[in-house]
Amino acid sequence: MDAQRLRYLFINFGHFADHLFMLIFAKAAVSAGLAFGLAEDGAYAEMIPYGIPALLLFGACAPIAAHMADKWTRNAMITVFFIGIGGASIATSCAQSPLQIAMGLASIGVFAAIYHPVGIAMVIEGGGRVGWRLGINGVWGNMGVAAAPLITGFILADYDWRLAFVIPGIVSILIGIGYALFARSGRAVAPAATAREKALVGFAPGWKRALCALALVSAAGGFVFGSMTFIIPRMFEVNMTGVTVDIAITGALAAIVYSVAAFAQLIVGRLVDKHSVKPILIGVAAGQVALIGIMSTQVDYLLFSAALIAMAFVFGQIPITDAVLSRYVPDAWRAKVLSIKFLLNLGIGALSLLTARTILAADGGFETVLAVLAIGACFIVLGALLLPARAGTEASPASVPAE
Repeated sequence: MDAQRLRYLFINFGHFADHLFMLIFAKAAVSAGLAFGLAEDGAYAEMIPYGIPALLLFGACAPIAAHMADKWTRNAMITVFFIGIGGASIATSCAQSPLQIAMGLASIGVFAAIYHPVGIAMVIEGGGRVGWRLGINGVWGNMGVAAAPLITGFILADYDWRLAFVIPGIVSILIGIGYALFARSGRAVAPAATAREKALVGFAPGWKRALCALALVSAAGGFVFGSMTFIIPRMFEVNMTGVTVDIAITGALAAIVYSVAAFAQLIVGRLVDKHSVKPILIGVAAGQVALIGIMSTQVDYLLFSAALIAMAFVFGQIPITDAVLSRYVPDAWRAKVLSIKFLLNLGIGALSLLTARTILAADGGFETVLAVLAIGACFIVLGALLLPARAGTEASPASVPAE
């Protein structure tokens, strides 16, 4: 394997690991709550708030990670990401109370914050077929989303929640050591820049409107993505009893939804490289509104089918915003801008969990949660409508100074 392929493999696996670690708790929350003496019927709602600090730090620490990557190196920060998040996961497994779990999850969130501003900036480096590379990277990330309930579910079926944090932690540390050795060899270098990438020395014309539109899309998208990826494993346990009551099987079904739906990013990534972004984003956003609404009325196999298609539209949105950003923002500023984007995206995602917890604690049910998410998806449509019409083609090499 040549150096560039190996570099992308490490970067893509980082996206897988990032989302896996952030969602172990989504499946393990009930088991951990029961271990600490909470009642089974209220354990899930009671444990959700302990995961909120992790999501907040996942977003809030992204600008710090971007700044450190600019002052240090992106390769060094990716190494810190792998080793740090693995160590934090192992530390979480040692928790003796829900509060200690919250502290452990918060430390996971701090290290998880490194990946998106640094790793995505590394994927975009060099220009060229950015949409396709982002689509592949997005699939890896969503395979992490899929693997979390699958791996955690099977571990919980035979062992306890602590091992669900220990095993991925050990693997991540080993991968981090491997990447450190690869970077030290001098082979982990960015690809050569295309002519258009070299010409983009400042922000491209129309960047202010484009970034405002992307801010709205990211905020609303974070609200939808945050809740959908967190609640589906538990929703399947509650609303698919006509299919199974086995925790490992419901985890596997959630994993199938996430893994199959993830490939929508490849289709969208290809479309973004060849066609206008604006109508693609409008269609993807409108599909979320409709399908999340349909999900709220279904149970058993129909719920599974609706969830799979809905998540395809949710995941399909991911490469669009980063591809547009790459056409307006020069490489020197991308980590910083990406960090603000993910701060907004993930901060709102944490708010979505608090909203879900409030609704569920008030016996509103998953149906009400999904209805609120469908309303949130309407703001993605609005953001798409605000995009400049020319956002679908690569920004002109002509540039203006950064402000």
